[in-house]
Amino acid sequence: MIEGEATVPEDIGASERMLDQWQAGIERKAERYQRMAEHVQGLSITETSKDGLVRLTIGSNGILTRLEIAEQAGGKRMAEVSAEVMRTLQRAQSRIPELLQQAMAETIGTGDETANVLLHEAKKHFPAPPQDDVPPPVNRELDFGLDDDGHREQTRRPQAPPTRRPPASRGPDDDDDFGGRSFLS
Repeated sequence: MIEGEATVPEDIGASERMLDQWQAGIERKAERYQRMAEHVQGLSITETSKDGLVRLTIGSNGILTRLEIAEQAGGKRMAEVSAEVMRTLQRAQSRIPELLQQAMAETIGTGDETANVLLHEAKKHFPAPPQDDVPPPVNRELDFGLDDDGHREQTRRPQAPPTRRPPASRGPDDDDDFGGRSFLS
């Protein structure tokens, strides 16, 4: 036999059986992944805010599919309500890796290397929400509140008066025919 030359197994039938088993194994694994994908695709997560004013549902892909805001939220600033929606959405999305892990355990098993990569990616894209759960700072440029009569009013932050520049000095050759005054006066 020449060095570097491929050897042909003496039992070609054994090689064919080995390839058939390998192909069957791949097909079984593909079927399990397909079942897992179908299972996960049909799942959703519903989360309610801590104050109960926001309730939302997301699909297994993290996309918002339903949002309910209670009438009582009308008494809050819209910035507070929108911040609560985002916190609730993040809490819901942070549950996706757990949902995926459960679906994997039921269909393909958790020891599969590809499954572990999928789970790692899900944890990276949908991390756990911050533990302190402190609302983010609110821009108070515009504050929409109620006046004493129960009507909505808009108050603005005080603004500095505009600065005026002194008029430019004019030379004797300036002939605008306005005598240094605005044409509007």
